[in-house]
Amino acid sequence: MQTILVTGGAGFIGSNFVRMILERHFDYHVVVFDKLTYAGNLDNLADVQDKFAERYTFLRGDICDADAVRSVLQTYHVDTIVNFAAESHVDRSIMDPNAFIRTDVYGTYVLLEAARDLGLERYHQISTDEIYGDVPEGASDENEPIAPRSPYAASKASADLLVNAYFITYGLPVTITRGANNIGPYQYPEKVIPLFVTNAIDDKPLPLYGDGLQVRDYHYVLDHCEAIDLVLHRGHIGETYNVGTGSEMRNIDMARLVLGLLGKPESLIQPVRDRPGHDRRYAMQISKIRQLGWDPAHSCEHAIERTVKWYVDNEWWWRPIKSGRRYQEYYDRQYSGRDVS
Repeated sequence: MQTILVTGGAGFIGSNFVRMILERHFDYHVVVFDKLTYAGNLDNLADVQDKFAERYTFLRGDICDADAVRSVLQTYHVDTIVNFAAESHVDRSIMDPNAFIRTDVYGTYVLLEAARDLGLERYHQISTDEIYGDVPEGASDENEPIAPRSPYAASKASADLLVNAYFITYGLPVTITRGANNIGPYQYPEKVIPLFVTNAIDDKPLPLYGDGLQVRDYHYVLDHCEAIDLVLHRGHIGETYNVGTGSEMRNIDMARLVLGLLGKPESLIQPVRDRPGHDRRYAMQISKIRQLGWDPAHSCEHAIERTVKWYVDNEWWWRPIKSGRRYQEYYDRQYSGRDVS
């Protein structure tokens, strides 16, 4: 493993992974291949370009473009693909499923075909706990039947099934990690925690879906990146690994914690009409990846604390995004008229 193609590397989790892998592995070259959709941002990688110019390459491109993918793999002698590229926001998938099916399913197929034809050393797929669907009690292990309930979750579940099929049918050396709700630096502020933090900083309402009793595992992104690194180097070919804190928090409690950390009143919480098909609870067992020697360094609470601090300290990054017309149009479309208080 010497040259890694990181698709979606200008996005939230991908950019954090690129930075970490270059810091940890001094002989690796990383090629980032990113379409730069609304959530892709070269500001996420500005310091990487400065620090690792000799071992880092950025290329703009679409994983659905088979010729472009093959050209990159051959030109840079790539031996490993780590696929972060995805449309990833449930609310947007409800508005417009088409982009999710194209990128998350067809794009994964294109990458798998290229990896198979060129005999790559490894293909790693980034997946999500949402493919398990609603988990009323207990916790899902990696052998649990998948039951996605949103277009986004269904697209990611489909990708996982493709990856597994290429392992079984063609012997492609694959691994999969299914992450919990990642939070941390550079997360686009449509997602709930950066949305709540940045709204609260500006004394704007926090639009909380329904009764706020949905349960999530808020997982610090750098913990997730370390787990991916471990699976790439010590994981078993053909296996899937759940990655999270193994704990959980209600969304109403998350909102209260964010407001408390910022010294803001709980009156900023604004209940809004719940989204269609909203899963009440996600929960995963993480014993399998712990057997590889990994443990999360952050609890849900600690992850939220670090995330809040990052957004407080980095207004330069998120203010241009939130003040832009594209973001404002999305926000108005998503939340206008949903107030139920």
